[in-house]
Amino acid sequence: MRRIFTALVAALSLSLPASVTFAATCGNTSSGFEAWKADFARTAQANGIRQSGLNALAQSQYASKTISADRNQKSFKYSLDKFMEIRGANVIASQGRKRKAANPQFYASLERVYGVPAGVLITIHGMETGFGRFMGDSQVVSAIVTLAYDCRRSDFFVPHALGALKLIDMGSITTQTVGARHGELGHTQFLPGNALTYGVDGNGDGRIDFYDLSDAMASTANFLRQKGWRPGQGYQPGQPNFEVLKQWNAATVYQQTIAIVAAQIDG
Repeated sequence: MRRIFTALVAALSLSLPASVTFAATCGNTSSGFEAWKADFARTAQANGIRQSGLNALAQSQYASKTISADRNQKSFKYSLDKFMEIRGANVIASQGRKRKAANPQFYASLERVYGVPAGVLITIHGMETGFGRFMGDSQVVSAIVTLAYDCRRSDFFVPHALGALKLIDMGSITTQTVGARHGELGHTQFLPGNALTYGVDGNGDGRIDFYDLSDAMASTANFLRQKGWRPGQGYQPGQPNFEVLKQWNAATVYQQTIAIVAAQIDG
């Protein structure tokens, strides 16, 4: 792998300054969305969002499918066996071993730089998008702005909405960029704020593109390392790096599946 560049995004603070307040409130239906957007535009400007980002915010539409998906998440309700069956864990392990064998130098280079084994990265790739076969069907900006407006988890998604608008300003995404229902980007489904913070250029072309496999996998490895991954330490339950897997996904069955499948790939 060629040079790896860290994203230059330190100038953007994803925390709202204390002086910024909301005149419009969050909502649980589409009825207040346009008024909220007008108010959020002032917040965006206060956080350094430029005209391209503001235009994208103005053009965003209430994403009903995103709200439906957010209200009906099932991963937290499944047993481990059921979750692994639904997510095709055996297939991911089988295909993952082939992918590692087909490109060993690439994964070895990531482990040298970040300390994250191939099995973990490949498993995440397989679980998130079926190895890139399906990276979403929702417009990223509309999805993430809708979640920032929605009362259920507004505080969590506001920084990611600002992140998406910053990515628009940077030219990294457009209003037509498609991702997952919660606005996640690319091969391993990064939320926009995380894309800004942890994104790296994995192929050395001078830009960060989460729809490029090298960039996405390097960024995933960087995320885990920055969250506390310890090179050479285990990632099974009770081992140091299992705690880091919790930073990737909040569902216990998801964390356990990564650990199980990754071990089968790493051998």
